[in-house]
Amino acid sequence: MSNRTTLTQFLLLGFSDIWELQILHFVVFLVIYLAALMGNLLIITAVALDHHLHTPMYFFLVNLSIIDLGSISVTIPKSMVNSLINSSSISYAGCVTQVFFLIFLMGADFSLLTIMAYDRYVAICQPLHYESVMNRRACVQMAVSAWIGGILYSALHTGNTFAVTFCGGNMVNQFFCEIPQLLKLACSDLYLSEIGALIFSACIVLSCFVFIIVSYVQIFNTVLRIPSQQGRHKAFSTCLPHLIVVSLFVCTGIFAYLKPTSSSASGLDLVVAVFYSVMPPMMNPVIYSMRNKDIKSSLRRLSRGRLFTKNYFSVFLE
Repeated sequence: MSNRTTLTQFLLLGFSDIWELQILHFVVFLVIYLAALMGNLLIITAVALDHHLHTPMYFFLVNLSIIDLGSISVTIPKSMVNSLINSSSISYAGCVTQVFFLIFLMGADFSLLTIMAYDRYVAICQPLHYESVMNRRACVQMAVSAWIGGILYSALHTGNTFAVTFCGGNMVNQFFCEIPQLLKLACSDLYLSEIGALIFSACIVLSCFVFIIVSYVQIFNTVLRIPSQQGRHKAFSTCLPHLIVVSLFVCTGIFAYLKPTSSSASGLDLVVAVFYSVMPPMMNPVIYSMRNKDIKSSLRRLSRGRLFTKNYFSVFLE
């Protein structure tokens, strides 16, 4: 395996070589995966069936849930299967696919989080202009831009990463194909272009993060002037969870992709990877449903069958 043309597979890092711990890893990831699937599917179903939730905020939330379903499905199932069958291999094509879809979905995810911050800013700080600014056409254009931007962003990074020659072995010190760990196996100067692309991407991400922070500073200043305590509570309950998700995603992601890589496997790398690739898709449904009265109310009606009945007959009444 002296170059990438003869490299047919990579070996992913397992959480343990002990069979009992591998089974534990499988069970833990299975619970996380099922929780993320169920939570995001419930949000998608509730918003789709409840016409009260057909607003820009929940439109973007549905897009975020779809992305979360995809991103957690890129990494966790392969790791679970490898633990179950006591294997660590992934094909070259499978690794390329993992990198492409993970970067694509992460890029679209962060774009949507930025758009959602802008949506909250307009809703709270400029409520009189909200309907004209966040109209249906504008929302669709923003969502489509996030998806297309994610694809282009991923194509750039995937192309740069796999254009290099790999001659440092085939052991990836991560439980999925992660770009920094792959670049450690490179032996040509072409990897410098991907490092440059990562630094440039980090600058863009930080710029968006600053935009989000500034938006929330404006939001909190406006919220504190709201005379109604109930109004302040509602605004904070929508904005604070969003800020927590964004901060966790950005901080762990930048740390994972920009910190100097070590030659040996690191437990810290595994933990950070779990925090930016696994935790957000699982946390988003919990945060947005458990702290959101509209979602909780919709899910209660859905559990009683009222939403389906109402939407079924509304088709004939419209």
